[in-house]
Amino acid sequence: MCLKKSLHITIMLLVTLELFGCAWFQTKEEQTAKELADEGMEAFRDKNYRKTIEAFEKLRDWYPFSEYAILAELRLGDAHYHRKEYEDAVSAYEEFENLHPKNKAVPYVVYQTGRCYFDRRQVIDRDQSVTQKAVQSFERLIRSYPDSPFASQAKEHLRVCNKNLAEHELYVGMFYYKAQHYKAALERFKTILKSYPDVGVHYQALQHIALCQTRIENLPHAAK
Repeated sequence: MCLKKSLHITIMLLVTLELFGCAWFQTKEEQTAKELADEGMEAFRDKNYRKTIEAFEKLRDWYPFSEYAILAELRLGDAHYHRKEYEDAVSAYEEFENLHPKNKAVPYVVYQTGRCYFDRRQVIDRDQSVTQKAVQSFERLIRSYPDSPFASQAKEHLRVCNKNLAEHELYVGMFYYKAQHYKAALERFKTILKSYPDVGVHYQALQHIALCQTRIENLPHAAK
């Protein structure tokens, strides 16, 4: 009796595993790499970036050696970028460049990495670390791929970044100047002349350098 019951349970388990096993495998086999690529690109064109990510993540995970895998890796970065998921976008772009350093899309990927930082830049009285990262990406693009059409766009963005950074230096310099920390202010104004000479705040920096130098000269000897 026990043997018959055990045999019955075993048969039921085998049937259950067969049914569910088929379902598990069908989930993958129902869509080919091309079908997932088409689905992802259609969603991308429709600006349905969540669906784009879902399709291309499946393609990347299920068919890592497919001819469409590179497309999936690239468009995952773009979909995250359009959703303003900038950290995920940067990770996707960096992974693409690491896996395919010679691919013709690399200049675009470097540009988009810069855009992920550029689009998050802060006003001049805030931390400018993301602006500096944007500068690094755009400068690398211009240096490594000067003939790329993305290099000319990067130059425009680079000018905006440098103006932000110069205005930040001016803002901090003015803060020190008003607080009568003239030496600290002087260093900030000098940085503008050295690092950001052609972005529109050069004249203000020169004026305040002269003011700081005068103030420092008039300080008591012990304070110099």
